[in-house]
Amino acid sequence: MLPRAARLVAQLRSAGAAQHAGFSTAAVAAAAGGAGRVAAVTGVGALGLGSFAFIDEPLQIAYGAAMVPVRLGRDVVAAVSMLADYALTLRGLEGEELEDAKRRCHQRGANRLLDVCFKNGGIYIKLGQHIGMLDHLLPSEYVQTMREHMLDRCPVSTYQQVRQTIVEDLGQPPEQLFASFSAKPIASASLAQVHEATDHDGRRLAVKVQHRGLREASAIDLATIDFLVKAVKWIAPDIDYQWLVDESRENLPLELDFLHEAANSRRCADNLGSKGCRVRGRVACPAVDLSRTSHRVLTMEFVQGEAPAPGRLVIEERSRALVTGRCSWVKVTDRAGLAALGAAPAEVAALISETFNEMIFAFGDVHCDPHAANLLVRRAPPAGASPASRGGAWQGGGGGAAPRGKWQLVLLDHGLYRRLDDHFRLEYAGLWHSLVFADEAGIRRHSTAMNAGDAVPLFAGMLTQKPWEEITQKGSAERLKLKYTEQEKEAIQDYAAQYAREIGELLRRMPRPLLLLLKTNDCLRAVDLALGSPVNSFVSTVRECTRALARARLQHHPGLLSRVMVVADVAAVELRMGVLRLLSWFSELEAWLRGRAAAGEARRAAATAALQAAP
Repeated sequence: MLPRAARLVAQLRSAGAAQHAGFSTAAVAAAAGGAGRVAAVTGVGALGLGSFAFIDEPLQIAYGAAMVPVRLGRDVVAAVSMLADYALTLRGLEGEELEDAKRRCHQRGANRLLDVCFKNGGIYIKLGQHIGMLDHLLPSEYVQTMREHMLDRCPVSTYQQVRQTIVEDLGQPPEQLFASFSAKPIASASLAQVHEATDHDGRRLAVKVQHRGLREASAIDLATIDFLVKAVKWIAPDIDYQWLVDESRENLPLELDFLHEAANSRRCADNLGSKGCRVRGRVACPAVDLSRTSHRVLTMEFVQGEAPAPGRLVIEERSRALVTGRCSWVKVTDRAGLAALGAAPAEVAALISETFNEMIFAFGDVHCDPHAANLLVRRAPPAGASPASRGGAWQGGGGGAAPRGKWQLVLLDHGLYRRLDDHFRLEYAGLWHSLVFADEAGIRRHSTAMNAGDAVPLFAGMLTQKPWEEITQKGSAERLKLKYTEQEKEAIQDYAAQYAREIGELLRRMPRPLLLLLKTNDCLRAVDLALGSPVNSFVSTVRECTRALARARLQHHPGLLSRVMVVADVAAVELRMGVLRLLSWFSELEAWLRGRAAAGEARRAAATAALQAAP
């Protein structure tokens, strides 16, 4: 035991030394990752000794070290209970009885997982939020349970902890840095919480402060989750989520660095405010005050609704604002609020689709966490209203573009981004162009370039949420449309369960950028569904991927012939999209007329029956 404990201490000391020497948090996490795996074997004593090697708060870390086996114990108990529940409950059942029992097992498993996420906190909350977006991979009981509870129930740090973090990072307490600073947070998320403040010029600010100890705990939590994922895979080889652990290990350190988030926000604002951008002036990011921003503190212009804000008072004030017409912002899924702002759900859905397709295909710089809490709609401010327009330490905001229209989409939480190189971006554009036009040869060519191997039909189905036979069916107006019916969702989930092993293998060998793009698609589909008036986002997708391919063709083969081919290709796309929309409209009209005819027949039958029954 002693040699193992000594190795553990050495590993943790190397992680701490790397952090104090200025290495990236990703390197620290990698250094501590091995220690976390050893900790699962060596136990509490070794963890308690090693934790002091890289944290400067002994009491807090002693408590954290003591809690590691408790957190691991919760994970193990939940995992074993879930597996045993499935094995014992489903044994010997068939048919409808089996399906009913399976649904009950799913709900009990979801409740156990929810309980573990809340009790452990930290990155468990983040993982739970991601599970709430995986409609196509997990049973609906897991997805709905996480979606209903994870977005608005997050840990809250005390004011003393917040004040200490601000003093350590910015050198002064909040009462000196700001003219006013609310001790009570207006919102809390998995990694940080937001406080309202005002500067000495009277400007309203939102100050995002990271939960204390999160960086240090995340390395051990990731190692613990890694251990459990490997254990579950050993017990049930078809269940393999190692790709999710690997992605979290790479991206979480970046999300925990608010200077990185500020840089992402600046690039996003510049891209969406550039002259060639099709959504210029219709989308904004909060401006960032760099003079009061650090790795753990991010100071921004105040945009109400930074995240779901708990409390009856906030809800009552919000309701009064909607009723009286004074509301200036709403969450993107608040349909009543959108109506008060004069923003039709279909228009909002179309703008979201256009925005993210431009990020992917035009700029290659993608916000990869667009869930409902990170998207707002606000009344368009007057030109030049953003603090960023006043110069100084401010950056971002509207990117220098004058607001267009009566309302704007606001993008929050820029911690998780993926930058795409030109080769991947054009391969991805070519893949979507082939998918939309049912070009089987093109689908296979571009999918093979993304390591799909012999699983091309499965890969295409994961991207489109459609079976291969429907994807390759030319001339169908319905094949590009997600109906979001229960039958369609059940078919997707059954497909995912049937090919769980193949999906896990495919996710492991995909290019890393594609994993976050899949997550982005999951988030956008969830928002699209919540709006209740979804658009055919494939129309926006095919337009942007066609433009991306056209720009690449002109860059590599300039000349009149290339220009003619580009114009012809774009015209063909617009014509094809117009025909498909027309066919889709006729299909919907036909269904509506059939429904009315069926309803009329039912009324006549009821009337006839009533007459026959009359004395």
